[in-house]
Amino acid sequence: MIELNADIGEGCDDAGLMPYLSRVSIACGGHAGDAASMTAALRLAAEHGVAAGAHPSYPDRTQFGRRALPASEDDIVAWVAQQTEVLAEQAARLGLRLAHVKPHGALYNVAARDPAVAQAIAQAVAALDPSLLLVGLSGSELVAAGTGAGLRVLNEAFADRRYLADGQLVSRETAGALITDPAQAAAQALALARSGSIATQDGGSLRLRADTLCLHGDTPDALNIARAVHAALNRA
Repeated sequence: MIELNADIGEGCDDAGLMPYLSRVSIACGGHAGDAASMTAALRLAAEHGVAAGAHPSYPDRTQFGRRALPASEDDIVAWVAQQTEVLAEQAARLGLRLAHVKPHGALYNVAARDPAVAQAIAQAVAALDPSLLLVGLSGSELVAAGTGAGLRVLNEAFADRRYLADGQLVSRETAGALITDPAQAAAQALALARSGSIATQDGGSLRLRADTLCLHGDTPDALNIARAVHAALNRA
């Protein structure tokens, strides 16, 4: 069955989501998170046997990492490395190792289409630990950069977000960008798992590779969405 993942350590009901997940990405100080929240998230992942990874971002807690900041490639490398190292140190204290890195928010979206930003992220991850997986938007520049850097990659798709015809996510500021109906989220997850073909926001269709499906803890009705998606995939 295709795996489900979520971003945690961001102030949502992480414990409620855990029974449905195989992988979590933990906020590590850029947009959210501190030593206490990182330790709690790592322990929660360990208790549930869920793979844990870093969720680095633009250093912008005010806007929750959801706006792109002016940055050089060296800035991107430094931010990703620093935030991932902080979480890795917390994990080591608990006898754990990180499994992957997945950028957050605006950094994730910029890396999906900007080769220079994507390569900076891949460079940072490869230098830190080449055994780490790199998670990126399916078919994106980040996935290509990770492969080029010799990293194993996961093409990520979303059960609770709408897409444009070019494979980019519809902006959260656009009406209808979030899928808040559990049945609709489950239907999109099933379509991604079975054929990879889904309807887009602009009335077209899109084919995606989905190695892992993301659910967001801050989406309205998140727990019911997780239950519905998990049940639908199990039935299939």
